[in-house]
Amino acid sequence: KDTQRLEDKQKVDVGPLYSDLHTDFFIVEDRPTSSFVDTQLMEAVLLTQLVHTYRCNRKDMAETQTETIPPQGNSSQWGATRPVTIDANGSFQTPDGEIKPNLGRTVNDIEAIGPESEPLASWQKRNNIDPSKQIKLVKLAHMRYQHPELETITTFLRDFGMHVVKTSEDGEKRWFRGYGPDQYVYYAQKGPKTFLGGTFAVESMADLEKAAALPGASGIEEMTDAPGGGHLVTLRDPEGFPVNVMYGQTPPPQRETDELPQKVILNDETDKPRVRQFNRFRPGPAAVHKLGHYGLCVQQFDAQLEWYTRHFNIVPTDFLYVPMPSEQGKGTDGQQKKDVAVFAHVDRGDDPVDHHSFFMTTNPTSHVHHCSFEVHDYDTQQLGHQWLGKQGYTSVWGIGRHILGSQIFDYWWDTTGNMIEHYADGDLVNKDTPVGWGMAGDESLAVWGPEVPKWFLQ
Repeated sequence: KDTQRLEDKQKVDVGPLYSDLHTDFFIVEDRPTSSFVDTQLMEAVLLTQLVHTYRCNRKDMAETQTETIPPQGNSSQWGATRPVTIDANGSFQTPDGEIKPNLGRTVNDIEAIGPESEPLASWQKRNNIDPSKQIKLVKLAHMRYQHPELETITTFLRDFGMHVVKTSEDGEKRWFRGYGPDQYVYYAQKGPKTFLGGTFAVESMADLEKAAALPGASGIEEMTDAPGGGHLVTLRDPEGFPVNVMYGQTPPPQRETDELPQKVILNDETDKPRVRQFNRFRPGPAAVHKLGHYGLCVQQFDAQLEWYTRHFNIVPTDFLYVPMPSEQGKGTDGQQKKDVAVFAHVDRGDDPVDHHSFFMTTNPTSHVHHCSFEVHDYDTQQLGHQWLGKQGYTSVWGIGRHILGSQIFDYWWDTTGNMIEHYADGDLVNKDTPVGWGMAGDESLAVWGPEVPKWFLQ
């Protein structure tokens, strides 16, 4: 942003981006324009306040910024600022050249999202979205898939941390639950590999009837065989993906046989509440709590986004974009951009909800990307990762921590060839969380973990 491309130099003014930081100009010497443009120029990072990093292939490129001195001793107050240099690898250095250790902290949503943001109500108004006319979703409840080998996928899902709650009399359908509040979190039926969609619970029968009135809807179907019963409507989005909404499912009975995960007490370098208490763990699958989200790779991103956000109370939490050379896709901060991915949540007003229950990313082909299930904590996830590996299943990517959503992630292939994820420790948002924008790229996917597979978003 705000670059003046010179014949043999590049001058970048970062001052307008963050006016609270003391920043002038820095010069990158002898960088051909084409090489400079082809690199990922900017990545927003959080230290104690927002610092802008410029990344290119030159290892000698560096930027001097400021950071706020962390609390000292028992103090909770953040102190004065001091200069810090960020090199091309994203490493932080003090003026004497010392490499700074990593640092994590919890910050409010407005600070974390940064200046490339917009209030949710403003985004809806700008896109002529009337929330009063939407089908009101309550939550994402379960996934629906078709598998050629029902017994094989059953073994996998048990190793993944689910339990069979019911099998149909003909043995062609099966429902799987976690230990959370839902009757089931996964439905599987026998047949050729097919994605049957995610299923959202709606507020009322009126919402279900409104969904049934949309073009291409299946009509209201009674789920007589499913645990908890209820009624279901299946819709088709503009690219033909199935989307299910349901109403009237009864809550599950109290499951006294469930062995619920225990909160593990952790000691750090200053706070050590665990005295004469030792942490011990039992190997096995990572018990699934609930369905968290699922995502699609789409070809018509704008049309898909418009359909989901207009018909349902699905709202964007974060967009990822690529720079555009023209006025097309002009963003809220004046920069030309094209949105290529969205992480969206179910808007429940003041109530906290998951950072995203649904996501989409632009792709040359249309297909489901993955579905994701919540587990208890980091140790549960690590033990589950170890268990799946020992059973001979194929890991996709993980374990690591996402930036958007903050989840600790672990992706696997199921036995049919679908991607499925465990996650823990995700962010919560509500109507006051602003819509954020960030530049697309591998750096936007994770703050730590294995290198992302090149084909991950394909």
